[in-house]
Amino acid sequence: MANETFFAGTDWQQSSGPYTVVQVHESDIWPIADNSISGTKDAIDEGLHPVVAIGGRTAALGRPLNLTGVVVSFTAGLTVPLGLVRVNIADGFIVRQIVNNHLTYGGETYETTLVPGYPVYVDDSAQLSEGVTLSFSPLNSAGVKNPQAGVLWYCQDEYADSGVGGPNLAATFDTTLLNSEVEQEFCVLLFNGSRELA
Repeated sequence: MANETFFAGTDWQQSSGPYTVVQVHESDIWPIADNSISGTKDAIDEGLHPVVAIGGRTAALGRPLNLTGVVVSFTAGLTVPLGLVRVNIADGFIVRQIVNNHLTYGGETYETTLVPGYPVYVDDSAQLSEGVTLSFSPLNSAGVKNPQAGVLWYCQDEYADSGVGGPNLAATFDTTLLNSEVEQEFCVLLFNGSRELA
């Protein structure tokens, strides 16, 4: 499934908080623009809410101990590095995002069985479609550790027999993915796992 833009729309936000918002320059986040091994396929714009990593893209610059979070707002600058990005880095915030099911690259393996709490990583691999910044792989396609962005979680409308929209019969976790590349919407409970579990 190819995606033409980052996840956008009114239901990207799946919890009312918490909020810890920081402001950074566009050049400080990845995988955005040319701040990634995936090249320039991902571009940020107003109204888009990707999950990103802040800071260095190499182990020497602190990867994978990056802060991670979801873009809340973006104000373009006169040049790409000077755009201002507001990122919610609070642990426990839940967002709806598109996630790639890669587990490993090279010998290509894929996650097929989903459970709440499964780790999700910010991934700058070129294999991810335009607008997709998350996967299940702890390493990118170059073998560099990815920062953990959070874990899979229930969306508001996925709790069985309750929640938004009345009684629900099934959730994302009741399905099995194909043993091949799949990019699908999931809810992710954000927390800076690579920093906190180090």
